[in-house]
This record gives sequence, C-alpha cells and structure tokens, in this order.
Amino acid sequence: MPRRLISAALLALLALPLAAHALCTSDGVPQPQAVLERFTNADCAECWRDPATPKPGANTIALDWVVPGRKGGDAPLSVVAMDEALERLDMLGKPVPERSAAVGSVRAGDPVPLRLAQGAAFNDYVGITMELKDPGREPWRAWLLLVEVLPAGTEGSPVARYLVRNVFRPDWSKLVGRAPGQLAEARAMQIHEGARPERLRLVAVLLDSRGRIRSISRTECP
Repeated sequence: MPRRLISAALLALLALPLAAHALCTSDGVPQPQAVLERFTNADCAECWRDPATPKPGANTIALDWVVPGRKGGDAPLSVVAMDEALERLDMLGKPVPERSAAVGSVRAGDPVPLRLAQGAAFNDYVGITMELKDPGREPWRAWLLLVEVLPAGTEGSPVARYLVRNVFRPDWSKLVGRAPGQLAEARAMQIHEGARPERLRLVAVLLDSRGRIRSISRTECP
C-alpha cells in the first residue's frame, strides 16, 4: 500500500473517538518540573558511550537528540540523526556541538494540562493526538516528540535515554480566526528505521508567548 494511503488511513482512524483506539496517554501521568536535553554529534560514537554523560536530576526528564555531523551519511550515528536537532539547538540559542552538549530548562508555574495520546503502530506509522483545552488568547509554541525509550546499556550507553525519533511542530501561534475552546491535532507520525514500536512514547514541550515552558507532557502505556 502506498505510504500516502497508509497515512490517510491512519488519519481516518484518528477521527474516531480517541478512547476506542488509544494505547498510551498522558492521563494521570505527573508532569516533570524540568527537562534535560542532551545533544550528541552523529560523528562522535564514543560520546554515546561516555560514562560522564549528564544524568537528569529529581523530577526531570532527559531527552536525547542526535545532531547531523560533518561526515553526513558516513557518520557512525547518522541513522538516528535529525535535522530538527539543529532547529532545536537554534531555538535554545546554542551552537552545534563538536562532540556533545546538554541544556537544562525548568517549567514555569503550574503545569498546563496538555493531553497526549498514541495508537498502535501500523505499517511504520503511529497515530497521535495532542489537545490543549482552554488555550485562551495566548499564542503557543509546541514541540511534539516521538521518542524511543532505550534502557541503559543500549549500544553501550551508560544511561537510559529518550531518543527523539520524529518531531511535529503545530502552528498554534495564530490568534486571528482561532475558534474558542481548544487547540487539537490528530495525525500520523512515521516510525523511522530501526525504532522498535513497543518502545515508542510521546513527549511534548509547550511554550507560551514569552518563551517559558508551561507544560512537559508525556505518555505512558498500561
């Protein structure tokens, strides 16, 4: 079946009531207070195995990005490198690391209730929804991440990782013409090469108009 038809089928599935097909949601999952983002250059295989890799503190979630390296497709970590890692570094105001770098951010105020849900994997895609109730007249920026949960020891890693595998950035900044009530997205996200579907989760970082993190939401699977 062509990929465009697969995607359309998943989107049609997502139009059904969410409770009918969601496997993993953020319902009842406490939000962490902070996020630690670790960036590894795809050229630096030893950085992945570095015993000095920063670990998250209490009430903190760690996210791992692999940044495209100078060696391109010949880089040892190129298969998991993402151009969006460069965009994320730019948003954080940080340069591309030659080896690795870590950036910590703290959520401001009480967590905004951002609901996430994901369905079953189907032909290299997973259906997802993201919903922000009562967004008010605030312009928002969201980073929705499809991550693969990797236990410590994976490919020699000394720490457990939430490896970013795909990224979706909805345009929630526009106020003109926005309908009252909620902001919501339903779509299919591709499962990239090598990722194990049963290890996939969603993590979303939501920022307000001042650039403050207001939500760090994540799914868990019963």
